[in-house]
Amino acid sequence: MKRADFDPTTVEPDGRAPAKATLYDATGTPPWRGHVNGETLGGPVTVLTYGTDVVGQGPRLHVHPYDEAFIVTEGRARFFVGDAVIDAEAGEVVLGPKGVPHRFENLGPGRLQTIDIHHSHRWIQTDLD
Repeated sequence: MKRADFDPTTVEPDGRAPAKATLYDATGTPPWRGHVNGETLGGPVTVLTYGTDVVGQGPRLHVHPYDEAFIVTEGRARFFVGDAVIDAEAGEVVLGPKGVPHRFENLGPGRLQTIDIHHSHRWIQTDLD
């Protein structure tokens, strides 16, 4: 099905040049970890990747002043977002709304790998534990 969600003649390019940055060293050994601030690319989102082979391991409880979307690209994770507990696996996306404390952990078996989209031009975080 062909998409036509808007009229392209109504959008004026803002003059930004295309940009590229390295999120992680793909020649190294996975799991991957890294981040690229949106301001590096001249864009409004920051991209992180998080990976671990250790079951039960994940980022500490933290909060952001903006939304964060988590894309599970490999394995299974348990997300703790406010009072909600959400299990997700490769191919699924979880939203962490702004101002809501969250964390996640590898459910196993095997590797967990995520791509995390921070809806901010830079990574801003307060750890809570």
